[in-house]
Amino acid sequence: MRYCYFLLVIFSGCFFQADAQGVRKTESFDAHWKFFLGDNQEAKEVAFNDSKWRNLDLPHDWSIEGRFDAKNPTTQAEGGLPAGMGWYRKHFTIPISAKSKKVFIDFDGIYHNSEVWVNGHYLGKRPNGYISFRYDLSRYLKFGKHENIIAVRVDNADQPNSRWYTGSGIYRNVWLVTTSKTYLTHWGTYITTPRIDEKSAEVAVDMAIHQPLPAKGKWSVQTVVYDASGRLVAQKKSLVNAFNDTLTTFKQSLQVINPKLWSVTNPYLYKVVVKLLENRKQVDDYTSFAGIRYFNFDADKGFTLNGKPMKILGVCMHHDQGALGAAVNIRAMERQLQILKAMGCNAIRTSHNSPAPEFLDLCDRMGFLVMDEAFDMWKKKKSKFDYHQDWDKWHVKDLQDQVLRDRNHQSIFAWSIGNEIREQFDSTGISIGRELVSIVKQLDKTRPVTSALSEADLKKNFIYQSGALDLVGLNYHQEVYADFQKNYPGQKFIGTENMSALATRGHYDMPSDSIRRWPKDGKTPLRDGNPDFTVSAYDNVSAYWGSTHEKTWKIIKKYDFLSGLFVWTGFDYIGEPTPYLWPARSSYFGIVDLAGFPKDVYYMYQSEWSAKPVLHLFPHWNWKPGQTVDVWAYYNNADEVEAYLNGKSLGIRKKMGDDLHVMWRVKYEPGILRAVSRKNGEIVLSTEIITAGEPYRIKLEADRSYIKGDGKDLSFITVSVLDKDNHLVPNANQLIKFKVSGAGILKAVDNGSQTDMDAFVANEHHVFNGLGLAIIQSTPQSGKIVVSATADGLQSATISIESHR
Repeated sequence: MRYCYFLLVIFSGCFFQADAQGVRKTESFDAHWKFFLGDNQEAKEVAFNDSKWRNLDLPHDWSIEGRFDAKNPTTQAEGGLPAGMGWYRKHFTIPISAKSKKVFIDFDGIYHNSEVWVNGHYLGKRPNGYISFRYDLSRYLKFGKHENIIAVRVDNADQPNSRWYTGSGIYRNVWLVTTSKTYLTHWGTYITTPRIDEKSAEVAVDMAIHQPLPAKGKWSVQTVVYDASGRLVAQKKSLVNAFNDTLTTFKQSLQVINPKLWSVTNPYLYKVVVKLLENRKQVDDYTSFAGIRYFNFDADKGFTLNGKPMKILGVCMHHDQGALGAAVNIRAMERQLQILKAMGCNAIRTSHNSPAPEFLDLCDRMGFLVMDEAFDMWKKKKSKFDYHQDWDKWHVKDLQDQVLRDRNHQSIFAWSIGNEIREQFDSTGISIGRELVSIVKQLDKTRPVTSALSEADLKKNFIYQSGALDLVGLNYHQEVYADFQKNYPGQKFIGTENMSALATRGHYDMPSDSIRRWPKDGKTPLRDGNPDFTVSAYDNVSAYWGSTHEKTWKIIKKYDFLSGLFVWTGFDYIGEPTPYLWPARSSYFGIVDLAGFPKDVYYMYQSEWSAKPVLHLFPHWNWKPGQTVDVWAYYNNADEVEAYLNGKSLGIRKKMGDDLHVMWRVKYEPGILRAVSRKNGEIVLSTEIITAGEPYRIKLEADRSYIKGDGKDLSFITVSVLDKDNHLVPNANQLIKFKVSGAGILKAVDNGSQTDMDAFVANEHHVFNGLGLAIIQSTPQSGKIVVSATADGLQSATISIESHR
C-alpha cells in the first residue's frame, strides 16, 4: 500500500491582496463584531438596534469566559462551564468595484447550530460545530457607502451535547472572499503526484472552474511551482477548450525535477500558484504552499515515509487551548506543537473532529503527520443532544466538506471515519462503514481510511467486518498487539488511541511501583482516590481500559509490524476528568498539563522518542524527615545513572531488559539530591534537586519577549514561586494578582490544576505546585507591554515584552 502524492497547503491566516486586475481577494473578517449572550430573534432584522451589544473581535468563545459550576447543564464532562445561546452582528461596507464580482463569506467553524442572515436574508444553518462552510453573499449585498449587516445566531443550549469541552460561538476565523464571476471553486483544486522518484515528481492538478454561461473569450490555466528559495521549478499553461456547463473540471500535469521531499524532520515546502486567465488576463488565482512525499504501510514492516522506516510517535489532541478555550489562536496552537515536537512527537490525531485549518497549516510547516478524524458518533448517541440528531441529514455533506477542505495538506496521512463508534456492535456498522469509506475514496484515493475501534474481537466488530478499512485502528487492548499478525492476518496496524494513563503535575504517592487502576471498572465510581483529587505523577496509574505509558510503549517499540501509536493525550484538556467526580473539571490524561507544563512522563517519551540527551530526576525534594521516597530517573545516551544525597552515593542503576526508568528507594533528609549519567565511564549529564525553603518571591519568565502587534499574538509567561535561594517551592499555592499596561492585555490565566475553580479570564489566579501561567495578548499597535505580579507575603515581579507591528 504505497501512497504517493503532492499536497497543496492553504494558509488560512494569509491575506492575498487583489492586484490591479481585480483577481481574488481574501481578507480577514474577524474585526469589529457585536455580541449578545442570550436569544433575540429580532437581531436578524436589519433595523435592529445593537448599539448596546458588546464589541469584540473574532475568534470568540463565550463559554471560557464563564465560571465553573456543577449546576451548568454542560455537566462535568464539558468542564462545567456555561453554554446557552448567543448572537453576533457585524456592520460592513463593500466597494463599488465588487458589484460585478462574486462575494463569499467563509466560516472556519461555529459551535454550534449556527444560522446566518445578511441584510435580513436567510443564508442557511449548519449544525456541526467543527466543520468549515461558505455562503454566497453576492445577490444580497449593497455597495459603496451603503451599510450591510450580517447576523449569526449560535445555539449551544441543547446540553449535554459532547463528552469534552467544546466552547461556544464563532470560535474560528471568518473570511471575506471576492472573486470574478468566473472563478476556481471553493476547495475545488486538488493536487497529487502519481509518480515520485529521486529525479522527478509528476504533479497532477485537478481543478474545478465556475463559469456563467454562455462562456466568452479564450480561457487558459497556468500553474507555477516555486521552491522554498523562490526559484521557479515547474510551470505549465493550458487552454480550456470549452465550458459545457457552469461547472467545468480541468486537469494539468507538471514535472518537478530533483524534488526535495517533505518529512517530519525536514518539512520542505514549495509554493504553488494556479492562475485562471481570460484572453491572457488573469481573473482568478489560488496561491498556496506545498510539499512532496510518499509513504507506505506494510503488514510486516510497519510504516515508511519516503522509503525510510519510521515509527508513528503520536498523541491525540482535543481542540481547546487550555485557558484560552476553543477560540483559535495560531500562536497558542504553535506553542502546543513546539512542546510536543521537543518531546519527539511526530504525529497528531485530531480527536474526534475536523480541526482548525490553521492547525493543519502548522503541522504542514512544523513536520507532523496527522490522522484527520471526522466523527465521535454516528446514528447512535453518546450524549443526549450530540451529533446523532443531525446524522441523517448532514453526515454526507459534513464528511465531504472535511475531505475537500483538508485533502491538500501533506501532514494528513490517514482519515478516520469515527471514534469508538457504537455501531461496531450491530450490523449497521457494516453498511455505514462502507458508505463513509466510499465518500472519502470518491474525493481522495491517496490516503488510507481507518476507524478507531474499541472492540478488538473481530467476531463482535461489525465496522471491521465491513472490509472497508485500509488500516486496523485499535483503541487500547494492548494485550492483543503482540499477536496482531496471527489474529489479523494480512492486516496493517495503527494504535489509534493508547495508554489513558493519569497524572497530576508535581504530585507523588508512595510506593511508586504499585499499579493502580482508577477507576477499576466502568460501573464502580472511584472511592479510594486522593482526598484532594490528585493522581500520582509516577507512571503507575491508569484508567481500567488502558495502561501505564511504559507498558504499551514497550510493546509498540518491540515489533516492527506495529506502525505506531497515538497516546491519549498530548495535553490535558477541559472536561472528562477521569477518575474523579466534581470538583474535578479537566482531564488527567495529558503528558503535558493544561497550562503547558510538562509532567514527569514527558521526559520518558523525550528519552525514547528524541535524540536529545535526557536525564530527568524526580520527585521534588521537600518531604517529612525519615519518610521513604521513591526517586526515579529517565535517561538516554548513557549506560548508567548514579544518585547522590548530600554528597553520599545512593548507588548506580542501569536499565535492564526493556526498562525505561531506574529507581532508588530513599529515606528522606533535606539537602541536595543529585544524579549523574555516564557512558563508558564518562559523564553525559548531571542534574540536581534542592530542598526548597519558605516562599519568598515571584519569578516571571516569558516564552517570547518580542511579539507581533497584531491584536492576536501571545506571550506565555511562566509564574514561579521561589525561596530566598531561587529554588522552586514545590507546594506553593499563593494567589497571584496581575497588572498589565501598555500595548497588551491579560488574555487568560491558568496553573494546570484539574480542580482549580478560579476563572480563566481574570486578573488573578493561584499557582499550583509552585507554577502558574499568564497569557498576554498584543493590541493592534507597537509598544512596550509591562506585566507585574504581586502576592501577599512575596516579593513582586515585573517583566517587559516588546510588541511590534
